[in-house]
Amino acid sequence: MLKNISILIVEPEEPTESQLVNALSTRTTASLLHAKNPTEAMAVISKTSNIKVLITDLFPPGKEGLKLIQEGCGKIPAMIPVVIMPLGSRDHIVEALQAGVYFYINKPFDHQEVIELVKNTVAYQKLLASSLEHTPKPRKSDGFEGIIGQSHAMQELFSIIRNVTANNHGNVLLKGESGTGKELAAQAIHKLTSERSRHNFVPVNCAAIPDDLLESELFGYEKGAFTGAARSKKGRLEHADKGTLFLDEIGDMKPNMQAKLLRVLQEQEFEPIGSVKTREIDIRVIAATNRNLNEAVREGTFREDLYYRLSVIPITLPPLRERPEDIDPLVETFLLMFNRGRQMPIQGFTTKAMDALRAYHWPGNVRELQNLVQRICILHGGNTVGLDALPKKFRELQPPEHETSPEAGPENHADGRAAANHIPEAPETTGAPIDFHQTTYEFENRLILQALHSTNWNKKEAARLLNMKRTTLLEKIKKRNLDRQDVA
Repeated sequence: MLKNISILIVEPEEPTESQLVNALSTRTTASLLHAKNPTEAMAVISKTSNIKVLITDLFPPGKEGLKLIQEGCGKIPAMIPVVIMPLGSRDHIVEALQAGVYFYINKPFDHQEVIELVKNTVAYQKLLASSLEHTPKPRKSDGFEGIIGQSHAMQELFSIIRNVTANNHGNVLLKGESGTGKELAAQAIHKLTSERSRHNFVPVNCAAIPDDLLESELFGYEKGAFTGAARSKKGRLEHADKGTLFLDEIGDMKPNMQAKLLRVLQEQEFEPIGSVKTREIDIRVIAATNRNLNEAVREGTFREDLYYRLSVIPITLPPLRERPEDIDPLVETFLLMFNRGRQMPIQGFTTKAMDALRAYHWPGNVRELQNLVQRICILHGGNTVGLDALPKKFRELQPPEHETSPEAGPENHADGRAAANHIPEAPETTGAPIDFHQTTYEFENRLILQALHSTNWNKKEAARLLNMKRTTLLEKIKKRNLDRQDVA
């Protein structure tokens, strides 16, 4: 079972001192890769796409191992993560499982336990790979160039993309939260731009490639340009000539690379590392970020001139929570994708289960929904998915059996959750024009203040009630000067 597979082990020990490497190398013929920290691991993952199993240390106190799992599995979705846990680390185990980890192993290691765990992991990986292998590609009828969305917000997005692709020039900046489909939008722009679709679409994840490698990845290099450059290598800029270069997570690019990229955008030319010969290119750059680049410009971490070069055509992708009407067609599409190969295909979700999906905040957006449906299709034994088959966080969103009196204020609710879910009334319309953005801004303020009031200004609890990250809530409170105000 452990033949012809690649396993990446990430731990502080040297390979020669690693108990894991020793256990696996003497009992399997698997190809073992080793990294001493998450940064080295991401460099390995970016170069090796066939890694089946990732075994990583937790790397306390910052738990960088969990961050590695999220980024690494985003790069290689079929890779199964395993976390190394010290004995008795119950809290860490719960946190890892909540982060999506299926397997963990205790340290110090039992060699036989290591082998059995890796066998189980590989078996699960094959099941997952089989599911992916039988996954049909989205049809053109399934939305817009594979992007699913029937909501008004998505129809507006599709209209903007059509307008952009009428011209093959003009750089595009895709803004939006993680998981909203920025790369799909970039691919759609490339495919629908007739003069560029005949050439390469070249993606580059600026966050996944270490800073010292990003320059050589983009620009390429000449033989002998640096130690280890035994031959010349064509960079991704040259691969994208006459096509599209997609720069994902552009907000993570360091200042020195920003300056070099700016020159490429201004002059449409570059020099490979170690070369004095300038090469001309014709590319459209589509950049994507989940960061606020306007703030980054104000803070001095992102060049203003580069920002304006990239955002000739800015496009914002709406988060899933703002278009709940798209959840039904997305679930139907994902069921079609992941039902293939099942002896008993899942017929659908019950009404209560769908209500819970619509009520959820979806911090991971469409990617999170896709992962949920895929997991259910692999693990669920029935043909209909009920509320009890969903993770606990969805079941907690269901309203109580009895409704709370609408006259009751936050202090009269049974608990803070009901208070936070009690939405303030919308302003009455008088026939005069309504400033949508200002009204929405005030509505959010009132909702935040109500949650803070109901929890006696416990920001952690208020964030939980609002189904919002605590850091996001703190940022909104600070920017809007809401701290210790009274509910209007």
